[in-house]
Amino acid sequence: MKKFNTLRFGEVEVAEDKIVHFADGIPAFEDEHEFVIVPYDEESPYVFLQSINTPNLAFLMTMPFVFFPDYEFEIDDENQGKLSLNRQEDMLIYTLITVNNGKVQDMTANLMAPVVLNTANMQARQLVLDKSGYTTKHRLFPENKEEQ
Repeated sequence: MKKFNTLRFGEVEVAEDKIVHFADGIPAFEDEHEFVIVPYDEESPYVFLQSINTPNLAFLMTMPFVFFPDYEFEIDDENQGKLSLNRQEDMLIYTLITVNNGKVQDMTANLMAPVVLNTANMQARQLVLDKSGYTTKHRLFPENKEEQ
């Protein structure tokens, strides 16, 4: 078990096999390599990606398919290799959430840069989908149906 302090959750204890490893860090946080996924609560579609080494660094995430059932992309061979991803059932996909203006109804998801986790080895990468129609700011709760 590993113990560490966080700003949001206080002291956290996690089993070593539950630590998420980003070999290359996360874009703009390249020095951050170890995280833990902390559920918002049991009923919520949201989780926090909490840094083990930086107490005040946590990202809000969700599984994109909850809000965007048609979301899809391909993982290239290089990223599959870096994750040692051999079976689709070992893969979890998350997207980072931004709470704009402090309002839940203005939350957006970064569908252009999903976080892919191989649950078999707890290796993760944030991929940047250069050639996609996705953006960094897809509204979770569109103001009107045309925005979905």
